Amino acid sequence: MSKISRDEVAHLAGLARLAVTEAELDTFAGQLDQILDAVAKVGEVAADDIPPTSHAVPVTNVFRDDEVRPGLSREQALAAAPAAEEDRFRVPRILTEEA
Repeated sequence: MSKISRDEVAHLAGLARLAVTEAELDTFAGQLDQILDAVAKVGEVAADDIPPTSHAVPVTNVFRDDEVRPGLSREQALAAAPAAEEDRFRVPRILTEEA
């Protein structure tokens, strides 16, 4: 027996603002039935003694540890700049003010 009717598919399509044809209603109803059956099978397998997981395999952080290291001083960074003003990089203006 079908778990989802053509009317329910039409209603869902309307909620999603999808235009579907009569033939598509039958196709989608069958496909949604298969999806609901697959979800029901997963629900049967799930047991209370199995903890929920977000990954099938253990995941570890592959990034290095954060550690503070010395960087450039303000003077060193600005020394390589083509233009500097008031201890800042000077760049060309790209936005104009509109009246």
